Amino acid sequence: MPVPSVPLTRVPVWAWRVLMARLAPRELKRFTADPLAGVDYRFDVDYVGDGIREHRLDVITPHSATHPLPVYVYFHGGGWTSGDKAPLTRYCASQALGGMIVVNVNYRMAPRHHMLHMLQDANAALAWVVDNVAAAGGDPRRIVLGGDSAGGQISAMLAAALGRPELAEHYGLEPAADAASIRGVVQHCSVNDFSVIFERGFVLGLGFVRMLLPGRGRGMHLADAARFLSPIEWIGPAFPPAFVSTSRRDYLYRSNLNFIRALRSHGVSTRTLVDDDALHTWQQDSRHPASERVYRGLQSFVRSVTAHRLAGVR
Repeated sequence: MPVPSVPLTRVPVWAWRVLMARLAPRELKRFTADPLAGVDYRFDVDYVGDGIREHRLDVITPHSATHPLPVYVYFHGGGWTSGDKAPLTRYCASQALGGMIVVNVNYRMAPRHHMLHMLQDANAALAWVVDNVAAAGGDPRRIVLGGDSAGGQISAMLAAALGRPELAEHYGLEPAADAASIRGVVQHCSVNDFSVIFERGFVLGLGFVRMLLPGRGRGMHLADAARFLSPIEWIGPAFPPAFVSTSRRDYLYRSNLNFIRALRSHGVSTRTLVDDDALHTWQQDSRHPASERVYRGLQSFVRSVTAHRLAGVR
């Protein structure tokens, strides 16, 4: 959710959670007002089977699809501690109108859970998509993963793990899809380079790193352990094409610039959209003046990277 500029540096986890708790009801009402027509909504599918809210996803499908559509799997932000798929409904419906099936995913969050649980949930949601999205008119061999802020980090880490056995093994993941089925990654103001958190004066405190590690990182060197949290560390030539949108006013701007440079240095096809004035994760607000540019760019990106079906797949 868009977050106001924070005058303090080194915001601790507890302060972030208080801020998010105050913003969440207002943002839910604001972003889900006037639901979009032209799409079908299937809410709260239990993708694990345990009945908990954190293991639910929504499937949003455009009307009158005449052939299997690409699938956009989206993970909400919220600093890994808060957030829900519900405020992203209008954003996801906007992308579905652009000609794709959109799957909007919840997942377990910190501080009760850490990155292992979040990636296991993301992988389980992807498994559900692979097994079930064809019934909704989607093509399970043409998937784009995406998210904003912390959700962007989760989507990029999952994409990396599908092609990097060392990373998958670290989190005990049995990849739910082959890497070739993941045609692209979308990053909206994402936390994709954890090295910025260790820089003097950065807005988020080191507690965010500890929070995501098992046992809060006791006995670990945080900078070394953060390698397994940081998507930028796992980019290689086989990383999927990327669409990165950010803003010069976003406190994660430098993280996104570093990520873009790393993608391009490895020869990964990368599209970017940089706004001058928008705040963090403005993209989910469909009424923001800059969002329409993002949506056009995102939908063009999805069409481009999913244009061809894999050889041998009917």
